[in-house]
Amino acid sequence: MPEREVWIAMLEERLPGEVQAVERNLAITSAYASWYLEKPELFKWAGMAAFASRQVGLALVLFELMHAPSVDARRTGGTGAGSGDLFGALLRAPLSLASSLHTFAADRLLFSDFDVIRRGNNGIYRDIAWAHAAYLHGGVDEVEAGCGREDDLMLEGFRLIDEGRRGFADDSGSMAACSRVREGNILLLRHEQQHTLQPLFETVSPAGRVVVSFGSELDFSCGTEEGRDRRASFAGFAGYLEIVTGIRSVTVEKDRWAWIEREVLPAWEAAEGSFCSGSAIERQLRQMAAKESDPLRFVTMTTGNFCRRFSFG
Repeated sequence: MPEREVWIAMLEERLPGEVQAVERNLAITSAYASWYLEKPELFKWAGMAAFASRQVGLALVLFELMHAPSVDARRTGGTGAGSGDLFGALLRAPLSLASSLHTFAADRLLFSDFDVIRRGNNGIYRDIAWAHAAYLHGGVDEVEAGCGREDDLMLEGFRLIDEGRRGFADDSGSMAACSRVREGNILLLRHEQQHTLQPLFETVSPAGRVVVSFGSELDFSCGTEEGRDRRASFAGFAGYLEIVTGIRSVTVEKDRWAWIEREVLPAWEAAEGSFCSGSAIERQLRQMAAKESDPLRFVTMTTGNFCRRFSFG
């Protein structure tokens, strides 16, 4: 399918390389936010994906920090007992402790499981982003030209979205058109969960399943007072004991989809219902589109840069 590969290659050129995980995530988040802002009445999946990708970005910053190499003793002047450098010894002591803590974390905090998050972020973008660009360029026919047998859900999703678009052309407030668009975007979400994420989640270690389940949380509140019904935590949904004992896990498709249907989608739709020019969610999406870091990501990235500058790199 050359049409699809052309779209994928074109979009790939806009991203930093995969080794630049944090910067690449910012670019992916920006693309999703930009598509939503261009067609908010149609591209519901892209808006939700922007928030999900931003959340992944926070994990990737931590992942990158944990992967920073430990202190090289030669950079601190050596550790020979005869150096007589009391000041140097005092300086090296906290660095040595930091290095030991870093090694302890690196041995235990499931690097391969964190990498699944990175690969999932890249995989979803490669799998679905091209279809958004193709739709904007040539409509549903362009999407259909690039879809294969494994893309039935995604193609049907865009067909429903396009039906909604035509319905809006006749009646901008059509409830039937809104329903078609919603159904279509849910099919994109279903495709993403089944086709891209599930094979990766099946490689997560038992301990990693617990960590990923507790870390799975989406916040669409944008700092507003109405935030309580605009957040979705898998741990809160599934139960802490159930997660620890392995009864439920976000890596299990039926558990994850139940959470998505009952909490994630209602939270997103509650937030999106307030979307308009100047609204909190509109400002948040514009920040994402502009690749601006939110305060939490900024603090985390700054901490990582500090550690690499003075200790770990």
